[in-house]
Amino acid sequence: MSNSTTSTAPQQPVDASLSHGLKQRHLSMIALGGVIGAGLFVGSGAGIAAAGPSIVVAYTLSGLLVMLVMRMLGEMSAAYPSSGSFSAHAERAIGPWAGFTAGWAFWVLLCTAVGLEGIGAAQIVHGWLPGTPEWAWVALFMVVFCGTNLAAVKNFGEFEFWFAALKVGAISLFLVLGVLAICGVLPGTDSPGTAHLGDFLPNGGNGLIIGLLASVFAYGGLETVTIAAAESENPVKGVASAVRTAMWRIALFYIGSMAVIVTLVPWDSPEVVEKGPYVAALDELGIPGAGGLMNVVVLVALLSAMNANIYGASRIGYSLVERGQGPKALGRVSGGVPRIAVLVSSLFGFGCVLLSYWRPDDVFSWLLNMIGAVILVVWIFIAASQLRLRRRLEREAPGRLVVRMWGFPWLTWVALAGMAAVFVLMAREPDTRVQLYSTGGMTLFLAAVGYARQRRRARLG
Repeated sequence: MSNSTTSTAPQQPVDASLSHGLKQRHLSMIALGGVIGAGLFVGSGAGIAAAGPSIVVAYTLSGLLVMLVMRMLGEMSAAYPSSGSFSAHAERAIGPWAGFTAGWAFWVLLCTAVGLEGIGAAQIVHGWLPGTPEWAWVALFMVVFCGTNLAAVKNFGEFEFWFAALKVGAISLFLVLGVLAICGVLPGTDSPGTAHLGDFLPNGGNGLIIGLLASVFAYGGLETVTIAAAESENPVKGVASAVRTAMWRIALFYIGSMAVIVTLVPWDSPEVVEKGPYVAALDELGIPGAGGLMNVVVLVALLSAMNANIYGASRIGYSLVERGQGPKALGRVSGGVPRIAVLVSSLFGFGCVLLSYWRPDDVFSWLLNMIGAVILVVWIFIAASQLRLRRRLEREAPGRLVVRMWGFPWLTWVALAGMAAVFVLMAREPDTRVQLYSTGGMTLFLAAVGYARQRRRARLG
């Protein structure tokens, strides 16, 4: 293919029936704030309690894996911008069954996560206003974010812009205060030095493994920026910029904050789990109102995740239908928005909330286990797709390689080996073993359905 053809290829319209209302400032902040998920604030305490100071190693190892995954996804998304992101790439690289499996598994994950985040946000507000029912707050949040996503994509972008700005501001302030305290220059505090780092591996290798597994799943949500890029003014530029800055964002916000926390607070302090590691660290610094302040930040992180997951689920669903992989009704677009997909994704999420009240011990528990390892399944599809698409791009359209995976193909294989290692570690731990098997069952079921559909379409011509 000639250079003139390939150089213009990335600028071709993508998902033409969707609006392209996201501006570069929206995409930049979504990329920045999308790294700071609710899992970082809520779930990291259990990881610290298990791994101690070695949680920094756990987050570094899982962060390196995520960097490789984002680089691979960025390479494909810059070459082929699509609201289907990795699902569309898997279909192009491996076959329709792969796109079907990755896409619908991720859709179930996002919709269930919407419900979980709604429950978490409602619990915080219920703590402030004890006389109000939690389900009513969840319903209110659902209505608000479903409504904003129904109206126009720029509404999603504006909400995420300000949510991300608050999250970035809060964690940046935390890091500044923490570093000043560690250096002994924060008024009213004494530097702890390395006193809390002496017992680096308090629970041995097993504790580190538990911390590693907790850290892997805390990184979920980074994929949203490649979905959103398809509706931006310049999809290729947006993806390239987001992926190229992923490394320092992960290093600063995740690894940096874990290092600050375990230096400031004893890893075995009950407050790390009870109040959360960030509140525990701020309390250690004697900052008044720290608990209330961090609850606001956690609430914002949860609401941001709800908003992003409703958006991501609706676009994944829309893309699957556009490729003939789902019920046609989900593909209807009006005003540049797949409104039926937004409604169905929101209703699925609220259904998960109701299950948490009605059937918490069986159906809801089964659903949570089923989505437990979906993100790893998605990452495997990303790596396998990149291995095949990169060779094809080099032959047929080298001009589309605006973002290139480092050390191809060796680092792609290293990433796949890392994912396989996480699967093995999950199989060793009783708590995660059930998740692994449940997710595996759902994945095999979706793959079988997708393959049967692929064979049927091939027979029909």
